[in-house]
Amino acid sequence: MKITLHGAADDVTGSAYLIETDRARVLVDFGLFQGGRNIGAKNVLPAKLDPKRLDAVLVTHAHLDHTGRLPLLLKGGFSGKIHATEATVDLAGLILRDSAKVQGYDAERTNRKLRRAGQPLIAPLYDAEDVKRTMACFRPVQSGQSFEVSGGISARYLGAGHMLGSSSIEVTVQEGGKKKVIVFSGDIGPSSFALIRAAQPPKHADLVFLESTYGDRDHRSLQDTLAEFRQIILHAVERKARILVPAFAVGRTQQIIYHLDELFCAGEVQPFPVYIDSPMAIEATRIYQSHPDLFDEETIDLQRACDIASRHDHVKPTPTPEESMKLNHVPGPCLIMAGSGMCTAGRILHHLRHGLWQPETSVVIVGYQGEGTLGRQLVDGAKSVKIFGETIQVKARIHTLSGFSAHAGQTELLQWFRLLARSKPQVVLTHGEARGRVPLAKLIRKKYGLQPLLPSQGDVIKL
Repeated sequence: MKITLHGAADDVTGSAYLIETDRARVLVDFGLFQGGRNIGAKNVLPAKLDPKRLDAVLVTHAHLDHTGRLPLLLKGGFSGKIHATEATVDLAGLILRDSAKVQGYDAERTNRKLRRAGQPLIAPLYDAEDVKRTMACFRPVQSGQSFEVSGGISARYLGAGHMLGSSSIEVTVQEGGKKKVIVFSGDIGPSSFALIRAAQPPKHADLVFLESTYGDRDHRSLQDTLAEFRQIILHAVERKARILVPAFAVGRTQQIIYHLDELFCAGEVQPFPVYIDSPMAIEATRIYQSHPDLFDEETIDLQRACDIASRHDHVKPTPTPEESMKLNHVPGPCLIMAGSGMCTAGRILHHLRHGLWQPETSVVIVGYQGEGTLGRQLVDGAKSVKIFGETIQVKARIHTLSGFSAHAGQTELLQWFRLLARSKPQVVLTHGEARGRVPLAKLIRKKYGLQPLLPSQGDVIKL
């Protein structure tokens, strides 16, 4: 048996692992590479991965860096099943459809320039029809229950606490009269993460593929982050401010709504309108609400005890452009969440253009902001910014909250691995850059006497 890494080896994105035995070929994840240079060259079917020969695919969760290349398998002749939890199936459809739409826009914009230059046109990686064919291959699985995947390979999904439906996958392989257990951690969430249940660590493995995105550090505590969040909201309400939140549609938007519910239900502030100004975030919120069985006890207790949290009369979706434009005239206090999360496109740009120059506006940055993005300029204290070619003075109050990460930090990664360490497995650190993998490898070696591997893309792990 061997496992080939076709992504997320010395990178955070592009998750893809090919398991090959004498009887089966199973792929775990097939995500897009994101950020950095020459990304287009990476987002292809690897030469040594023949979709026609694949028996099945196992998906840990719906984020694009774990699902974004799946349609390429169908285009390459794959005809098997794609296994994932029911919530992951729902969210993957939403995320892949959005990805196809964005790629279509990008290709159209690029092709206008290429036509004028007389150069060959480009095509998007896939379109809406490709996504539709891909989604038809998905088969929902029940968390915690083992099922047969293909020829001597079975799998069991365990909650990973990273996003709705996210899982670690325990793969059992029977080959040559021997049984081996391989664990793919997927992305692991912090134990304090809102809404969904904490991760369920597996207890035994012969081989572990462990994510290391934040293997070098811990996040600011959620308690401290929520204390600052409370002060921001209270001061904004006192000033009757309009609060703008550039929010990622899946996960972060629902997290912010939950923490606002906590404030409202505690009576610390009277409920005010919370606008979800993103069609994708509106649909993602609907999907979250359709899976209450995945909520943690705190969320369930809050909804049972508080009509505000269960009815959400204050949460107001604005799906159409016309409804979005009307928000420019809505008085405060109110909160408007709109994409994109890094302020690189979408409706948040229009709200920032209308609000940044007004001192009574508050902007709350709740996610990582990449180099060169408008969000990063605001975090770094820019006095003015350009939006749609227009120079806008920044007079609004800019707040940065860094403790809302959906990824476990170094300490919680080690806690997740603690039970597995007893079986002395081979450890492979993936889904992280050197700055995350190297410190985590040193700690695992010191704490458990195990020597983790730090592979590169295309490397083969034999067991």
